[in-house]
Amino acid sequence: MNYFWNLIGVVHVVITWGSISTIEAMPPPPPVQCNQTGGCILKNAYGAWGDRKDCHVSNVTYPTTEEELRLAVAHANKNKLKVKTVSKFSHTIPKLACPCSQSQSTLLISTAKLDSNIDIDVANLAVTADAGVPLRQLIDRVEEENLSIVAAPYWEGVSVGGVISTGAHGSSWWGKGGAVHDHVIGLSLVVPAKESEGYAKIIRIEANDPLLDAAKVSLGLLGVISEVKLSLEPGFKRSITFNFTDDAHIEDIFMDHAKKHEFGDITWYPSRRTAVYRYDDRVTLNTRGDGVNDFIGFQDTSILISKSTRAAANGFKNNALIFTGYPIVGRQGKLQTSGACLYSRRVDTSCAWDPRINGLFFYETTAIFPANKFKDFIRDVKKLRDLKPENFCGVDSYNGFLIRFIKASSAYLGQSEDSIVVDYNYYRADDASTPRLNQDVWEEVEQMAFFKYGARPHWAKNRKLAFLNVQQKYANFSRFLAAKNQMDPQNMFSSEWSDEILFGTEAAKFDGCALEGQCICSEDRHCSPSKGYFCKPGLVYTEARVCRFSQSPMTSIV
Repeated sequence: MNYFWNLIGVVHVVITWGSISTIEAMPPPPPVQCNQTGGCILKNAYGAWGDRKDCHVSNVTYPTTEEELRLAVAHANKNKLKVKTVSKFSHTIPKLACPCSQSQSTLLISTAKLDSNIDIDVANLAVTADAGVPLRQLIDRVEEENLSIVAAPYWEGVSVGGVISTGAHGSSWWGKGGAVHDHVIGLSLVVPAKESEGYAKIIRIEANDPLLDAAKVSLGLLGVISEVKLSLEPGFKRSITFNFTDDAHIEDIFMDHAKKHEFGDITWYPSRRTAVYRYDDRVTLNTRGDGVNDFIGFQDTSILISKSTRAAANGFKNNALIFTGYPIVGRQGKLQTSGACLYSRRVDTSCAWDPRINGLFFYETTAIFPANKFKDFIRDVKKLRDLKPENFCGVDSYNGFLIRFIKASSAYLGQSEDSIVVDYNYYRADDASTPRLNQDVWEEVEQMAFFKYGARPHWAKNRKLAFLNVQQKYANFSRFLAAKNQMDPQNMFSSEWSDEILFGTEAAKFDGCALEGQCICSEDRHCSPSKGYFCKPGLVYTEARVCRFSQSPMTSIV
């Protein structure tokens, strides 16, 4: 997740002093809400799935031990229920966690209370944790032993099981790389079984087991993860400096930047012609500094207003209180991830995107490029930018393009070569039928990434169209399906929504479907002709089909 500190303070002034001025701190709500008459609704943290339809389920269970988890899977298997797993967090954008549209035969298994065990093997540099353990809890426990987890996503609102299931990552081409799943050296999985085996069983998958490459990025389709074992390294610190410069040679520099700086990334603001290079390197524990990553987009609302002057460091601080200058030096566990709004107890505070306060509402596109194709993608985006730079102001206000690096992976649903990950956020209207300003620009960039340059979509992000024909982008896709059929032959853990993502199938198009990325337009009606948006070719990537505002439909696609 990558959030935008330029507008965020203004938005929160309205929120804080508006309708919620008497409300106390609002940590994120649990993703599952049940009513007294029976039935539950699963929501993500943003309050809306891609299709804006609620996910109804008949029941939810909260196992606290691996055996209770096995019994829950056994019950579902015996009674032929559709099952999905959810944690105490719910930041996945696609509807992967929704079991079935027929809510009367469904069960959600929450790992929110499967979070008591963290076992550290200091001698062998490994940690085994329950699947529901929050990432921050795991990091802090590991750091207590003077050890470090090398890879983590920038947002810490994830569970141990969830963080590996959809390919979450930080940034690094060094060592095992920036993706968390590439540091997995074992896991336990609860899967359906025969009646003679009690309808469910626990399988232990070790580092040399071929199943590990299927299970460590599984989208929850093989069974329920009960434990995860991660490799560790001796504790270390990091030293971070941000260099703001022009973007003139970004397409020629990015690879050298990744090779030179272990945890480096780049933030690109196309309309400003600015690139921010993060020089982020490992240093020894005796290096002076107690820096903290308190990313401004993940802070609570009152902090965003009162400390907005720290935007120059994007929330990084040299100590617990303030940013004083570069470099920022601190423990790995304090700098690798953040998420202050998850824990705030201050009055009138919440996460910026909390739907209960009508907060920020946005799309997040995340494309994973083979390294050898990324240069040409940047050049095409620059060509599109140069036609009318102000068209890119919107995405730059949402923190531009965040460029990170992940290493080639053996995971069947992971990246098969060293890759570049690009995240960008942009406005989503409250009303699905409302077009967005410069909508065509972001649709062209999106289609350019996924179809012209063959980028893979991040499994936990993106709009539906990004997954079209996704199976063709994974050389080991058939091996993953074989493992899926072996572990879950009755498709108990599959749903129409997860199948839609996994197989990248295109559904029937309907009026307005392109406005929210539910389809690529091929007729004007897929856009919003009544509001002046018609289906037209891209300006640089002419094979793209985008919804563009026009006074006349005369040149639209027929």
